[in-house]
Amino acid sequence: MSRVKLVERETKETNISLTLDLDGSGQSTVDTGIGFFNHMLEGFAKHGFFNLKVSAKGDLIVDCHHTVEDTGIVLGLAIKEALGNKAGIKRYGSFMLPMDDALVLCAIDLCGRPYFDFDCNFETERIGYLETQTIREFFYAISYSAGMNLHIKVLSGVNDHHKCEAMFKAFAKALDEATSLDPRTTEIPSTKGLL
Repeated sequence: MSRVKLVERETKETNISLTLDLDGSGQSTVDTGIGFFNHMLEGFAKHGFFNLKVSAKGDLIVDCHHTVEDTGIVLGLAIKEALGNKAGIKRYGSFMLPMDDALVLCAIDLCGRPYFDFDCNFETERIGYLETQTIREFFYAISYSAGMNLHIKVLSGVNDHHKCEAMFKAFAKALDEATSLDPRTTEIPSTKGLL
């Protein structure tokens, strides 16, 4: 069963094309026009073993917000559509990831119901050209467009680069676990029979 999805979305603010393979090997080609955001998405692909292609053109002359948020919307849709009816997946995933001074917890339930909890305070306004306020918006957009219960908590950390990178990597590891196929079942992982 192929779990590869191409999603394209064009608005007056952004034009995004994204291909996600949930069963990849960590290969990525990413161009968002925001260097640090590219780096985070490449890390997400590498550490989640997802193949990811992203081409995002946005109104960066305004700021990063629309490009980052809309990329989150498109990535969330790609996750949702690649999973299909979710038969056989593990559904839940969590990971606690250290990166130097930073320690980040990410927990996911692919339940079909969006819920988002984000516990992080950044000390700087931007990391490279990525505005730190947009990081929460990115994960919020994924949660709601994928129908995902997503909790991200920075348990400790001083350096904003480390906190953000640990966040993206923890999300990748938790999502890899949640989307993994469980060899013990081919059923939908819910007593309701539907996710």
